[in-house]
Amino acid sequence: MKINSYYSPNFDQNKRTANSIKIIVIHYTGMQSERESLLRLSNPQSKVSSHYLINQSGKIYRMVPDHMTAWHAGKSCWGGYKNINKNSIGIELVNKGHKFGYTSFKKRQLLSLINICKKLIKKYKIKSKNVVGHSDVAPQRKIDPGEKFPWSKLAKKNIGIWHCQKLNSLKRLRKVKIDKTKDKKKFVKYLKKIGYCFSPTNKTFYVKTLKAFQRHYRKGLINGVLDKECLVIAQNLQKSINNP
Repeated sequence: MKINSYYSPNFDQNKRTANSIKIIVIHYTGMQSERESLLRLSNPQSKVSSHYLINQSGKIYRMVPDHMTAWHAGKSCWGGYKNINKNSIGIELVNKGHKFGYTSFKKRQLLSLINICKKLIKKYKIKSKNVVGHSDVAPQRKIDPGEKFPWSKLAKKNIGIWHCQKLNSLKRLRKVKIDKTKDKKKFVKYLKKIGYCFSPTNKTFYVKTLKAFQRHYRKGLINGVLDKECLVIAQNLQKSINNP
């Protein structure tokens, strides 16, 4: 696997240990072109970067060394880790995003992503549940890599997690009402087990986190409303974490 260098100065000066790397965060660039993305992620004034960028043809750029902390996640939280830049590796996928014409991710791009993720997971002993999207760790601010990102395909390669429920069975549970108090508490418990951080008492925070969950695991309907389908998926996911 060839990795090309494209230097970005946007990282913390202190080196981090390999043991501190616990999470992989997948982003989309959300910009008009590959060139624009590379320039912004390497511009000192932008104060943003990532460890890797993968273009649509599958070419991989290393922008920040793994042992340095890149500025990719911003205000974030996952599995008890807060402001997770120092505990994560950020991977940007070239895609115009929702603002400029969101498209499906390319096969070669995903193949390169799978290869680099496998390498990183093995090297840093990263748990499957800790391969996540930017929207998972920062649901109040971000929606990338978005609903077109094929999480289920990556999970088949042991990259990230996915439920084992059949889609036809799940669809019958869509929009089926739940016990608002009892089942909401269960759902919050399941999501915390998966790794999500949120306050169920803050309605806006809760709805945006629920949408992030739906964007990742229930792409057919992203409405911020908890139904039986979401509850069953969350329950299944947390069981898979308990029994890998």
